Amino acid sequence: MSEKWGIAHIYASMNNTIITITDLTGAETIAKCSGGVVVDAGSKQSSPYAAMAAAQKVAEAALGKGITGVHVRIRAPGGSKSRHPGPGAQAVVRALTRAGLRIGRIEDVTPIPHDGTKARGGKRGRRV
Repeated sequence: MSEKWGIAHIYASMNNTIITITDLTGAETIAKCSGGVVVDAGSKQSSPYAAMAAAQKVAEAALGKGITGVHVRIRAPGGSKSRHPGPGAQAVVRALTRAGLRIGRIEDVTPIPHDGTKARGGKRGRRV
């Protein structure tokens, strides 16, 4: 039996975690879930627990469709927003491994601005 690979796109912000598994071209979506689907409180969407539960759902669907391994692409909001992935990102990778999917490459695909829009916080920055 040959291995069938896919790509796990993980968008991890401070408010939610969205996981999408596609084929290697990225054109066809195989499975998709977010933190908001598995928990009922809005504030819990970005939690590691919600991310793990969503990853489990996605992994089951992917395994059912014959995907045995995934390359992981982690993305934070980026641009003029936060360049650091939220708390769910690491939990998703762990959960995918536990569910029985092989992990290939893990890469960060956060968009980095090459002098884009003005950062929020005003002339003197955010004063704490």
